[in-house]
Amino acid sequence: MCNEPSQETMKLPRRTVLQLIASAAAVPAASRIVAAQAYPAKPVRIIIGFAAGGPASIVSRLIAQRLSDSFGQQFIIENRPGAASNLGTEIVVRSPSEGYTLLFATTVNAINASLYDNLNFDFNRDIAPVAGIIRMPHVLVVNPSFPAKTVPELIGYAKANPGTPNFGSGGIGAVVHVSGELFKMMAGVDMVHVPYRGAGPALTDLLGGRLQVMFDVMPSSIEHIRAGTLRALAVTSSMRSEALPDIPTVGEFLPGYETSTSYGIGVPKQTPAGIIDRLDKEINAALGDPMMKSRLAELGGSVLPGSPADFGKLLADETEKWSKVVKFAGIKAE
Repeated sequence: MCNEPSQETMKLPRRTVLQLIASAAAVPAASRIVAAQAYPAKPVRIIIGFAAGGPASIVSRLIAQRLSDSFGQQFIIENRPGAASNLGTEIVVRSPSEGYTLLFATTVNAINASLYDNLNFDFNRDIAPVAGIIRMPHVLVVNPSFPAKTVPELIGYAKANPGTPNFGSGGIGAVVHVSGELFKMMAGVDMVHVPYRGAGPALTDLLGGRLQVMFDVMPSSIEHIRAGTLRALAVTSSMRSEALPDIPTVGEFLPGYETSTSYGIGVPKQTPAGIIDRLDKEINAALGDPMMKSRLAELGGSVLPGSPADFGKLLADETEKWSKVVKFAGIKAE
């Protein structure tokens, strides 16, 4: 196609030509604004890279229901487990950048960035952050028969008995696993990691005494702690948890120690800014609702209000942090 100006165009005054060019350039931008204002015109999928069940399912369904009510379109949870959530993430990365396929992004994505060498995507490059939802601390728990009753006693026991105790997780590279590796790194102890196929079986063995230590997600352990079937030594957040106010933080004994699982929403990289902003606005409105805050607090977490840039910085910081732990521990993906 010829891009040379026509004779008719050349006869027009220069100012008129420039105005025509500017108007033509403005059409795509105007179209994007209209598209964002009309969003969503059909149901929206939220892809979760894990099987149904657990805190991720609870949080995702809470936010999906709120977005459905706010936008007047269905936001549908779609569980696509596989490859430690990488399968679900790649589905979103390869989806059209139109705001109709969202990613339920988690700390696992940040860990996977350094844990896996041959991913077909770059999480921080290919997924645009939309909004954080909740940050959920873990809790360092032991079987009641285990002799340590405090974090210093656990460290002392591990130093006096190299290669023990053992600590379990739902699999190699899980947040619960790398939380234990960070503890080992900062405390200078050698504990044996025992990976399970899911956090449920690990917790079962911890309750049965076949496992001694676990850095579990709080919603899974909190009722066992209250019932006395597990002993909580510390929470892993930087501040004490409102759900367990009498339990110290690990950081009170190992300054700087902090681990948690963060949940939020991401979209394919080229998704229009107008759609990202609308989603961010509605998610933040949901997080400000007292009923939503109360429900999330029951899970032992704290809400993560803020801009897309805030959530993006959190994910970038987590990626950098866990890459150091993965390298130190020599963790290799299964």
